[in-house]
Amino acid sequence: MIESSRLIVVSGGGTGIGKRTARMFADQGDRVVILGRRIALLEQASRGINRAVGVGRVTPISADLTDPMQVRVAAEQIAEFGSVDVLVNNAGAIVTPPEGEGLEALAATWRRDLDVNLMTAVLLTNALLNHVSRPGGRLIMLSSAAAQRGGSGPHSAGSYAAAKAALHGWAFGLARQLGRDGITVNVLAPGYIRDTDIFHGQDTAEFVLAKVSDTLVGRAGTPDDVAEAVRYIASPEAGYLTGQVIGLNGGAVLGR
Repeated sequence: MIESSRLIVVSGGGTGIGKRTARMFADQGDRVVILGRRIALLEQASRGINRAVGVGRVTPISADLTDPMQVRVAAEQIAEFGSVDVLVNNAGAIVTPPEGEGLEALAATWRRDLDVNLMTAVLLTNALLNHVSRPGGRLIMLSSAAAQRGGSGPHSAGSYAAAKAALHGWAFGLARQLGRDGITVNVLAPGYIRDTDIFHGQDTAEFVLAKVSDTLVGRAGTPDDVAEAVRYIASPEAGYLTGQVIGLNGGAVLGR
């Protein structure tokens, strides 16, 4: 049985996968802090979840997780709730491709993608690390199938895939470092997940068809699929699972 009243932190918790993951934890009795830049979305998400579960289990905290000072302040606020049992680093986005052909434009896009998809997790994790439960803490990084197969095309300059892939090597090092404390560190790499805004509304019918055709199960993934995978990785029963990249992509990328 999953313990109740754990403290869960979910970055990017105002929409899509993060919001559904927060709801999953709240449904099972956990206290949840959701983080993101857009306070209106966070407050809307927390109100909706709290109304559904009947109690105030979800707390929104606004912070730009690419800004070390804002991360530090958010971590201090979170620490007031007690030890963090589960940290889900879900924040991320595909940054708009470079505007222009020059190296300066390319560099700006790559740096922004690294900030949004890698540094958000690095900064938040390090800010909270001394507050993670020992033993039993769970650190979960949300990556992407793009990190395993490469990313290019109209929605990416390759920087998104590279930034997500960087999470993998970093997570492996954390797993080695924290295993002795009874903390597990894993990466969940979803494939195409519908009902998110990661593609900035540019996921046309043709785009979706291509993504679905690439799977072995003939459908897109859903935020529910991701939340259920997170549920297990975060559970007390998953204490022997650490240092892994877990593909959740309907067979679009086979295990390796």
